[in-house]
Amino acid sequence: MITIFQKNADELSVSFPYTPERVKRIKKITGRRWDPKSKCWLVPNTSGSQSQLMHEFQDEEIIWDSMTLEKTKDEKALEVQAADSNNTLTHLKKQLTLKGYTSKTIKAYLGQVKRFLEYANKDTQALDKQDVEQYMYVLLHDQENSHSYVNQTLSAIKFFFQFVLKHKPLTYEIPRPKKENKLPEVLNNEEVIAVLSKVSNHKHKAILYLVYSSGLRVGEVVRLKVENIDAQRMMIHIKQGKGRNDRYTILSEVALKVLRKYAAMEKPTDWLFPGGKENSFLTERSVQKVFSKACQEANIKKRASVHTLRHSFATHLLEGGTDLRYIQELLGHKSSKTTEIYTHVSSKSLRKIQSPLDRLLEE
Repeated sequence: MITIFQKNADELSVSFPYTPERVKRIKKITGRRWDPKSKCWLVPNTSGSQSQLMHEFQDEEIIWDSMTLEKTKDEKALEVQAADSNNTLTHLKKQLTLKGYTSKTIKAYLGQVKRFLEYANKDTQALDKQDVEQYMYVLLHDQENSHSYVNQTLSAIKFFFQFVLKHKPLTYEIPRPKKENKLPEVLNNEEVIAVLSKVSNHKHKAILYLVYSSGLRVGEVVRLKVENIDAQRMMIHIKQGKGRNDRYTILSEVALKVLRKYAAMEKPTDWLFPGGKENSFLTERSVQKVFSKACQEANIKKRASVHTLRHSFATHLLEGGTDLRYIQELLGHKSSKTTEIYTHVSSKSLRKIQSPLDRLLEE
């Protein structure tokens, strides 16, 4: 729980039970400082800081003191501005839907633009290139967000300027952060077995077996329907995956046995992995929690997520001699360059290279 109240006219007091993650988040707030006397964090009492706090602690319960929220003399103007922002976001959602964006992308873009509008705190028609540049600087320098996050923000704002505000493409002149050259985290064979062995729930076990054995994204596995499993052809039909593309991927015999055991007990009829609500599928967050718990119990030290199983699937296929072109098809990558990243984490070729130290000692 995060408690926020007005320390004075210029500062807000922010307190919470200590965790390293919360401290990391509060340090992203522009102008924040630690007050050792009061044993709390102090941040500027501005709408921009309030927006940052709401963003950084969006998954926490926030208790605001009734006098904390910034007041202005012209409250009517604030109400008009809030209505303008809501109407703008509604228009943005409509345009994204008309352009055929996925629900996941629509949600992400709406969140990015909403945070930008809260930071800029001005009439939408008055927004310009300088507002975008300043916001990009805050995201990169002050909040230390990843380059991929900032790039997604810029894409959302660019769409917003072009299709909602009908402005000239101002954001085309704004440089994008250089793409980070990060290699995917991969679990070795023993680590995969260790993680899978720690899952006892039949439903959860079937999910993780399918993710690893078929190279599925977490959003794809939770959206599988019973009809997507072709046991005769030993294939899985992924419908409308990332980029609204259909594809087929392999179905493991071992995974099929685990899946049949689960199906015999739960008897799913529509969604293969139904959620708690009627006519819904299991949430991605639930799968992530299951995987994280299994990793802890398996004593995995690597920073792994469910997506790590997909990376491991591709890497292990490559190390087993599968052609890169087939791996590209199974993963559903549009470009072969995306799949080629696994050549950098595969030990297949590197194992053939002898270290000069080994050669010296042998001589």
